[in-house]
Amino acid sequence: MRSATQRWWLGIIVASALIAVLVELRAQTAPSENVLVLEADQALGAAVRADDKSIARKLLSLQFTFVDANGKIHERKDFLADLKTAVAAPPSDPVVKIYGRIGMVTGHRKSADGRDVFFLDIWAKQKRAWRALVSQEVVLAATEALTPGTADPEAFRKMAKFFDCKNPCETIPYRVRSPAEQDIVNTFQAIERATVARDADEYGKHLADEFVHYESSYPPIPKSERIDRLKDRKAHNIPAVITAIQSMRLWVYGDGAAMTSANGVPDDTEPLSRFARVWVKRNGQWLLAISVHTYVE
Repeated sequence: MRSATQRWWLGIIVASALIAVLVELRAQTAPSENVLVLEADQALGAAVRADDKSIARKLLSLQFTFVDANGKIHERKDFLADLKTAVAAPPSDPVVKIYGRIGMVTGHRKSADGRDVFFLDIWAKQKRAWRALVSQEVVLAATEALTPGTADPEAFRKMAKFFDCKNPCETIPYRVRSPAEQDIVNTFQAIERATVARDADEYGKHLADEFVHYESSYPPIPKSERIDRLKDRKAHNIPAVITAIQSMRLWVYGDGAAMTSANGVPDDTEPLSRFARVWVKRNGQWLLAISVHTYVE
């Protein structure tokens, strides 16, 4: 009886050891989420260039939208109906970052009309598969058009009176669906209020260290420079101008979230620009990781 018991326990130990080894081997050989997102992004790009609607359809979420370099939005149905409108050469320098169950691919590529653009592709992990949620392009400038302090303060004062920031500083035309969404909206509004107040310290609290802002006709602006610009505006008494949100979408996937919005003149339905943002939750706080701002031409 003792011998049988010893053999039984030995078998359990050996089996457990084998399982541990197999799990470790699988972890070592399984592709990372970064690799999976990049492969999905490359597959979607190849499908678009080949006009393969079948493959593209499988890789797009039902909520997918594409904003081209002109600021025109293409909903999923329209995007699939005419893939040629999004034909682009493969990116030369794709970078992948994972935030919770949100993945983003950024880099530079040629737009459908042949211009050099920066792109942000946002992916969401839905039912164990990565699906494209948002794709947005923006044409950047190589150098700054206006250096800090050279803008006309009076022109900004006139605009600031028109864009009073009741929307979005106080209210947003969006119905939150969860506590996480409410936390993100609260953080977003805190950023907007800090921008209007030119409170650089408060503004910086809500940005991730890797934050970069991309805007049509401007070079990329990292977190440190955004903070310096607020300080400069305050020093030169230049008001900040915040456009009103006309429509907004927000998706939360674990510790990652994506937000898109159409912004423009208050009480007007025609957008002046479109935004795409990615958020990450760290140490219980939602932080803005990237912002892409494309003007509507």
